[in-house]
Amino acid sequence: MHQTPGARTLRELRESGHVHRTVKAEIRENLLARLRAGEARFPGIVGFEDTVLPRLERALIAGHDVVLLGERGQGKTRLIRTVAGLLDEWSPVIRGCEINDHPYAPACVRCLRLAEEHGDDLPVAWRHRSLRYGEKLATPDTSVGDLIGDVDPIKIAEGRTLGDPETVHYGLIPRCNRGVFSVNELPDLAERIQVSLLNVLEERDVQVRGYSLRLPLDILLIASANPEDYTNRGRIITPLKDRFGAEIRTHYPLDLDAELRLIRQEARVDWDGLGADLPGHLVDVIARFTRLVRDSTAVDARSGVSARFAVAAAETTAASAVRRAALAGEERAVARICDLPGIVHTLRGKVEFEVSEEGRETEILSHLLRRATAETFRATLGGMELTPLLDKFNDGTLVESGDLVAAGELLRRIGAVAGLSKIMQGVGMGDGDESPGHAAAAVEFALEGLYLTRRISKDDVDGVMIYRT
Repeated sequence: MHQTPGARTLRELRESGHVHRTVKAEIRENLLARLRAGEARFPGIVGFEDTVLPRLERALIAGHDVVLLGERGQGKTRLIRTVAGLLDEWSPVIRGCEINDHPYAPACVRCLRLAEEHGDDLPVAWRHRSLRYGEKLATPDTSVGDLIGDVDPIKIAEGRTLGDPETVHYGLIPRCNRGVFSVNELPDLAERIQVSLLNVLEERDVQVRGYSLRLPLDILLIASANPEDYTNRGRIITPLKDRFGAEIRTHYPLDLDAELRLIRQEARVDWDGLGADLPGHLVDVIARFTRLVRDSTAVDARSGVSARFAVAAAETTAASAVRRAALAGEERAVARICDLPGIVHTLRGKVEFEVSEEGRETEILSHLLRRATAETFRATLGGMELTPLLDKFNDGTLVESGDLVAAGELLRRIGAVAGLSKIMQGVGMGDGDESPGHAAAAVEFALEGLYLTRRISKDDVDGVMIYRT
């Protein structure tokens, strides 16, 4: 439960020493306080520390409305939502006000009347910052009424006259007064609807049909857009672009470390205790795979490869291990290399390929997955002596694995491996990773690496992998 402040009337609010600040002033002062204290300003945002976040901080300190420009899956919406965390935890409003008027500065007709009637006894309520954020996905059917407001026929039917300001039904933006409002995918908004935002951004008021209505809105407006939207689906009209104080470019993770941190933070691989252990070397493979797909000339760079691609890959890999544990009777589900090929088929639809590559999508992704696995092998076990494992194949031994082969069965088929503990340490498994599942994951990764570096052979038939000389 949130503990609300004590003031319940305008008199009590004044006696408490409360100071009225605008939304942008709140955000500016709270951001500066966190900067001075060295505290996190935008929790959960990964990979923007030295690029996007400093630019956003400068825009917020300047009191600018912002457009975040970037390809899909770059965390624009997540970043926008964290800005609301810079608001004061609690903010006073006139009780029952639809547009959250501050008790010191009533604006709507209702609140002006109540302030005159009640004076210092004007009733006050408190609004938590979690309720002071609103957003709208800009779909083509969005109307001015949705965003700004329209005449409420029910209020007219109740006997009020047409022209009475209290017959207005406020839209999303006025209802987010004294908060942060986001318009996602702004270019998808019809140009005639974008015009309705011009006054909101500059004059800070709204116009509803023919009503003589001026509401001095106190709001921070943040929009997101995809660069391709400027030419493909729509564009942001020039007068509206001019009214935003800052345009900030976002990007995908710039390095492997940021990609890894993002996957570990976002991937849900433990579903109420029924999930799987996803060893670090597999997370590394998935991160490298994502980056290779993103950089591939076969992939449409204008569309981008969302960070959700890597997250979904990690979750799918973990799900494959859980499925195997259920079918093979394993006590502990641990993901292995054999669980990775399945992501090629399930995630193919998340990638836009160049037209010239039509029909080769699975082949391309499979090739890039093998490259990612080989890169991870070289980075982890490339310099390790794996002769004891290679010796297993000197007499023509075949080792069969697959996504339905239990860990214990794989270890039994390959037999004792000298130096297994060093292999496990090489892929980052610690003292707590001593289960048969972890041992099998390390051995299978080593086998796959030996195959990819052409030191052993492999036959892959319908998901069954047979390693041999």
